[in-house]
Amino acid sequence: MGRPLVADTGGLLRALAKRPNGKPSWPEFERALRSASRVVIPALVLVEVDYFLRAERAAMHKLIAEIFDPETSYEFEPADAQDILRSKMIDAKFRDLELGLVDSSVASVAERRRIYRVLTIDRDDFEPVRVGERFTIRLEIVP
Repeated sequence: MGRPLVADTGGLLRALAKRPNGKPSWPEFERALRSASRVVIPALVLVEVDYFLRAERAAMHKLIAEIFDPETSYEFEPADAQDILRSKMIDAKFRDLELGLVDSSVASVAERRRIYRVLTIDRDDFEPVRVGERFTIRLEIVP
C-alpha cells in the first residue's frame, strides 16, 4: 500500500472513470487511488462530485456506499468551521490562483490531517499552494 492522499474533485472523477469495456479511462489516476493506504474525501469535494455526477445517480450512489464502507480505504472528512475559516485564509493567501472554496478546503484538510499528497488534475492550482502555519509546506500532486 502506498501513502495516504487527499482527493480533489477532478482527480477523484478521473480515478473512477471507466471506458465502455470497463477499463479505467485514466489508468494513472486509478492506480494512484487504488494504491493509497487512505483516501481522504473532503465533504466539499463530495458535494462537487455529486454535481458532476448529477446525471449518473447510480455511480454517485455507488461512490457514497464505498466512501462510508469501513472496509474501503476511503475516509470521509466533514467540513467544520475551522476548516472553512482556514480555507478562506488559504484562498486569500493565494488569491491570484482563484482557488475557490472547494480547492482551498482540499488544501486545509491536507494541512490539518498532515497528508500532503493530493490527487488532482489541477496542477496549476495546487503546485504553487503552500500549507502549514507559515505556508512553507508544499503539496505533492498525484499522479
